[in-house]
Amino acid sequence: MISELIPPIPPARDEDLERRVRAHWDNVTKPPGSLGQLEELAVRYALASGRLPARGPFRKAMYIFCADHGVTEEGVSPYPPEVTAQMVKNFVRGGAAINVLCRQFGIQAVVVDSGVRGPAVPGALDRKIAPGTRNFTQGPAMTREEAAQALAAGKELALEAASRNEIAGAGEMGIGNTTAASALLCVFGGVTPEEAAGRGAGLDEAGVARKAAVLRRALEVNGPDPADPLGALAAVGGLEIAMMAGFFLGAASARLPVVADGFISCAAALAARALAPAVRDYLLFSHRSAERGHRRMLEALEARPMLDLDLRLGEGTGAALGIALVEAGVRLFTEMATFEEAEVARELS
Repeated sequence: MISELIPPIPPARDEDLERRVRAHWDNVTKPPGSLGQLEELAVRYALASGRLPARGPFRKAMYIFCADHGVTEEGVSPYPPEVTAQMVKNFVRGGAAINVLCRQFGIQAVVVDSGVRGPAVPGALDRKIAPGTRNFTQGPAMTREEAAQALAAGKELALEAASRNEIAGAGEMGIGNTTAASALLCVFGGVTPEEAAGRGAGLDEAGVARKAAVLRRALEVNGPDPADPLGALAAVGGLEIAMMAGFFLGAASARLPVVADGFISCAAALAARALAPAVRDYLLFSHRSAERGHRRMLEALEARPMLDLDLRLGEGTGAALGIALVEAGVRLFTEMATFEEAEVARELS
């Protein structure tokens, strides 16, 4: 099953291409390295896409994966489960924070129903695998087949995205999904439930302690094995997280660079990397979340985030800002004049 799910992912490391990108940066009208990480983002973008960045339209899309979680029965969120479906409607109507940022940066927002309870919302892509997951303190959140279906659906969405875009972002919505992401951090990052549990959508200290206890019980009941990433996703993951992991895998196979958002997106990245380590080179990490365990996730992924703004909303808000930074780096690379074109003297040797 796993071999059928994972597409072939080409290497994203090309010494000649990297040399050419860096040589061009050193030949445009600025001191060497003076644009800092914006230069590195253009390098990473080129290596992931497999070509020198070119002038022209920079088409961008944000995929917002939405699903419900059975573990909300354990009181792990201060918000009721029906907020997931309500926010899907808000996304479709354009009233959420991610919609504002997508309009600001010219990003197409694509709302994906991965597993929201209730009828499909007009305007959202209906990729519903099931009406939410099961309560994973009592057994697996999903069957292996459901997790595999979510991965496959995400992969297909990524292939469609790659045919229309130069870059994509991944965000999410799902009441209870920080608990699922925390469980996956425990599995793939080797941290304790106490280290992984955070405030999520606004828990107090008692709520965080309750979440840690829920995580410990879920891990004891299911015994997820990091050597079996599909099984781990099924045991303690979420439908939107699994679909996002599939999106990362499909995007990498099509050489579409993807900007990950925060805590939930990085849980999907951990799962995707466990399935196919090469996927890591196609992911750009937008920000360090205020969620407690996110620093440990980034360390596990060996990722340097672009921003640290104490964001903890999700939806793809950090990823939208990250896409804007990547585009800035690419446009600087493609549109700045060289020393020769501008007739500007180089530094003295």
